[in-house]
Amino acid sequence: MLDYCSPTPHLMSMPLNMTKIAFRSESPATLRKWLESHIGDAATGGEARLTTRYKPKRFEEMVGGSLFWIHQKKIVGRSPIIGFQDNGEGRQWIRLEPKLIAVHPLPRRAHQGWRYLEEADAPADLGEGAEGAEEIPAEMLGELANLGLV
Repeated sequence: MLDYCSPTPHLMSMPLNMTKIAFRSESPATLRKWLESHIGDAATGGEARLTTRYKPKRFEEMVGGSLFWIHQKKIVGRSPIIGFQDNGEGRQWIRLEPKLIAVHPLPRRAHQGWRYLEEADAPADLGEGAEGAEEIPAEMLGELANLGLV
């Protein structure tokens, strides 16, 4: 039976992503540890939560997208976005799956808050076991990117 309420796959757009600085993270490993510490946490329902002042205007497009983490001037990984929720204190939670998926490092300037990131501009995931790749120094990564090697 055809469901006319569901959009057809070719008409659906890709989810929108966002970037954010990995504030207070010493390294991608400490960010990963913080995210994974929420697994099984009954208080958060097993999800990681970040607080932000305002809900993004395009928040509905971001469900199913990812938050791409910036550490030392490069995107190092992503966490899938579950959704957004009012935290009861006049702010919003960005609800994340408690995992860090390593991506091909991509140079990115630091910024305050978060920024939208279209799917076409997002770095690709690294394969299994490639977690150390995000440790490449930003300067070297920039040179490799200029050469077209990353």
